[in-house]
Amino acid sequence: MTVINVVKIPLQTIDLSPGSHMRMSDVSWTQYEALLEELGKNRGSRLAYSQGVLDVMVPLPEHERAKIVIADLVKAILRFQRRPWEPLGSTTFKRGDSAGIEPDECFYIQNYQTVIGKERIDLAVDPPPDLAIESDVTSKTRIEAYIAIKVPELWIYDSGQLKINVLKGDDCYVDSETSLIFPDLPIIKIIPRTIEQAKHIGTSQALLEFEEWLQEKE
Repeated sequence: MTVINVVKIPLQTIDLSPGSHMRMSDVSWTQYEALLEELGKNRGSRLAYSQGVLDVMVPLPEHERAKIVIADLVKAILRFQRRPWEPLGSTTFKRGDSAGIEPDECFYIQNYQTVIGKERIDLAVDPPPDLAIESDVTSKTRIEAYIAIKVPELWIYDSGQLKINVLKGDDCYVDSETSLIFPDLPIIKIIPRTIEQAKHIGTSQALLEFEEWLQEKE
């Protein structure tokens, strides 16, 4: 584990290659917020903060491809079911002065009306996203941050498998074979299958075949 004093070494001076992961301990909330401001929105890294630990991740291209496909699949299902939603992508969510997270993708579905037109989300008054999506998560800090922010459902795609995490109480996630948001669909099977298809026949064709599958299922 790499520990760096972020006061003495600005994060912008650290060269992180795609696929790398760096952890910094003893980071204050003030330092975390300063780094967010310093790096800005147009960056390739993802930051997660929980209980004084900061994780910085730089995703690989295949990581980006998988999360885009999953997000497109979620949108396809919601369109098919004629359910409204608001996508907030990699918005930074912060809870008090203890946790911060940037999902690969996230959606407001049940609570979509609460964030329509909002440029900033304040979890003191706004609900967290109903669904967050992560690809290839290896950081415990990120899971702890999601628990602190109280995201009801978290999907993690890694090594060809999808794991559905459902928030239980306020302090942990439990594995679930079924999505709370899409209880009538075998999400845990169809997401990995479609991602694999996209590698062989292309993303657009895989999504088209997925939409046809939804039609035939009715």
